Amino acid sequence: MNKKVYIFLHVGIWAFMFFSPLTYLRGNGMSLLHYLMTCVSPFLMMVVFYVNYLWLTPKCFVIGKRRYYLLYNTIMIIAFGIILHPWVNFTNDLFSTYMPRYKETSIDKFFFTMRDILSLAMSAAVATAIVLASRWQRNEDARLEAEAARAESELRNLRSQINPHFLLNTLNNIYALIAFDQKRAQDAVQQLSKMLRHMLYDNQQGLVPLQEEIQFIENYVNLMKIRLPQNVEVNFSTEVQNPDLKTVPLMFISLVENAFKHGISPTEPSFVKISIRTDVERVGDNDVRNVIICQIKNSNHPKTHQDRSGHGIGLNQMQRRLDLAYPNRYEWKRGVSEDGKIYVSTIKIKL
Repeated sequence: MNKKVYIFLHVGIWAFMFFSPLTYLRGNGMSLLHYLMTCVSPFLMMVVFYVNYLWLTPKCFVIGKRRYYLLYNTIMIIAFGIILHPWVNFTNDLFSTYMPRYKETSIDKFFFTMRDILSLAMSAAVATAIVLASRWQRNEDARLEAEAARAESELRNLRSQINPHFLLNTLNNIYALIAFDQKRAQDAVQQLSKMLRHMLYDNQQGLVPLQEEIQFIENYVNLMKIRLPQNVEVNFSTEVQNPDLKTVPLMFISLVENAFKHGISPTEPSFVKISIRTDVERVGDNDVRNVIICQIKNSNHPKTHQDRSGHGIGLNQMQRRLDLAYPNRYEWKRGVSEDGKIYVSTIKIKL
């Protein structure tokens, strides 16, 4: 809460408490002395409040010394409660011309005293509740800040892990290409250099334009095409209304890698179809938000038990990055068709 608002609330509440006697004594010609003597009740409530607010709650209750907190409060509240009602009677006797008194019984005195004690106890309870609520809010803010910092740190760490994982797959492709076509291998190295520029510079940013991410994936697809046999169909399509939409860098590359890894067979006809598009969806009655949808379909040629390269590291990292970057704002549906021939993965990110 803003400090000025906080102070204003304290001043306003206590001003109301101290001026409240004027609401039922107005018109009686109340003197200044009478008013000041009547204000003893709210004054004692204020003393109890700030003793708890500034000392007993933070110095005793919060750190576990609750025995002392209860002891000091009990002594203070009972002492104030015992003297408060006689003081009110003394004030009324002194200014009896303004406020005639009736004869009190012992039961009346007991109930009036208990009423004052309960009012003072309520003042102590409110002070304690405010301190505890403020401390909880500060602790919660600190926890959320630490959690956000930890998530950002983990996200940066995951982005740094993508580079060697991606490079390992790409260099393996180029290595295989060098053996039978050096010209195409050189073209592959040139494509890789374009991608490295994106990875070295744009990957360090928290968000990048969607168009740059699409260009990066397109370069990767072109790199893959260089070494693919003719029986593989590769299609990459985009439908983006707003190319300047911001997204986390290198978010979809693991999904694309996985499609080429498990969707290509050296002997059977294969295909990889990549689609990235944007859409809008309604939020409430008047608001809308942008949505990025990445869908990849590929022929399903899963690796054998003998070929365990990668072990799914890329997809595990991608799942974690989605959890950190878009918590509760993404959907990821993936699975194999009923005939087992097509694998479909669709990610929907709500910006």
